[in-house]
Amino acid sequence: MRRNAGVFLLIVALALILSACGNATSPSSPSGGGELKLAPESVLPDHIRNNAPPQVKEAYRFAVANPDVLRQYPCYCGCGSVQHGSNLDCYIKEAQASGAVVFDDHAFG
Repeated sequence: MRRNAGVFLLIVALALILSACGNATSPSSPSGGGELKLAPESVLPDHIRNNAPPQVKEAYRFAVANPDVLRQYPCYCGCGSVQHGSNLDCYIKEAQASGAVVFDDHAFG
């Protein structure tokens, strides 16, 4: 959903602004240097990597690299009916003990 990507990018922009104003232990600044991390595009499933707009791919990459940041924000797209508790749930269904990520297509579609 493009609307989801827009909301996500707004949240990322807000997190960047807050990290500039916060201290080095701010949750929006996991590295302490004020920059947010992105996972490599190679971690994305093929259908997202090959078909999603660049902003959507970036949102998924951000979700993988910064789950604690997204976990702090509620989802506003009305997906509570599918058991989403935070914005992270729109991107990731499960992070397995092995480190494998099970993606949710909610933010893609």
